[in-house]
Amino acid sequence: MNDPLPPLREVIKGLGLSAKKSLGQNFLLDLNITRKIARAIPAISTANVLEIGPGPGGLTRGLLMEGVKAVMAVEKDDRCRQALEDIKQAYEGRFSYHMSDALDLDETSVFPGQDYHIAANLPYNIASPLLVKWLSAQPWPPRYKSITVMLQKEVALRLVAEPNTKTFGRLSVLAQWRSRPKILFHVPPEAFTPKPKVTSTVIQILPGPAAVEGLKAKTLSAFTQKLFGQRRKTLRNVLSGLGDVEGVLEAENIAPTLRPENLSVGQICRLAKAFN
Repeated sequence: MNDPLPPLREVIKGLGLSAKKSLGQNFLLDLNITRKIARAIPAISTANVLEIGPGPGGLTRGLLMEGVKAVMAVEKDDRCRQALEDIKQAYEGRFSYHMSDALDLDETSVFPGQDYHIAANLPYNIASPLLVKWLSAQPWPPRYKSITVMLQKEVALRLVAEPNTKTFGRLSVLAQWRSRPKILFHVPPEAFTPKPKVTSTVIQILPGPAAVEGLKAKTLSAFTQKLFGQRRKTLRNVLSGLGDVEGVLEAENIAPTLRPENLSVGQICRLAKAFN
């Protein structure tokens, strides 16, 4: 489908927009990349998409051009309202937007009674808290069927990190205990305005069955915060004060001299449940 709107660079110039560092903004101008992100969304022609932080609408337009059923966008920056209003007029009936903070969004209000997908060029400063929020959703499985987002390469690598590596940590566990995160492709700094100092990565997360049944997301979130808050200490020291640490570790056949990064996702989940 052809895009009826002016090139994004012209839109940004016409509205006098500049990326705000305080909002973690970097505008993605390359429609080839935004359309590539859109094509990664499963069953795109029947997909409802929740988009976070559309800015002037680069990814939004890619999604609509690739034929998604509907896009609902949440944007905090009121300067982008006119650009989003123009998209709403051009793609009548398929696009809506709300001016609010995504961290305050109640996802149960999104596409009532319907499944949906999450897509975003995530602002750098809220990527981690948003991911924790989505990955901690209750009930599980959630109504969203996939998360396809672009974020800093460093954060993406933490999501897919394996045990016994320096990048394995809290985000790795929260992403992997009942989901399947996968790196799709990397995006060079030159694709953005302004050009960031880091490479970006598009990652997709598909919800799935939990590694350990009967474990609540809130419990695991709190446990991993404690566990990886002192990651260079041994388990004996990190977990001190939680009760019979030696007994629980022995029951799980885990040496108390190991460090948090040495444990598997399954082991961490079982420990969270045991200490809870």
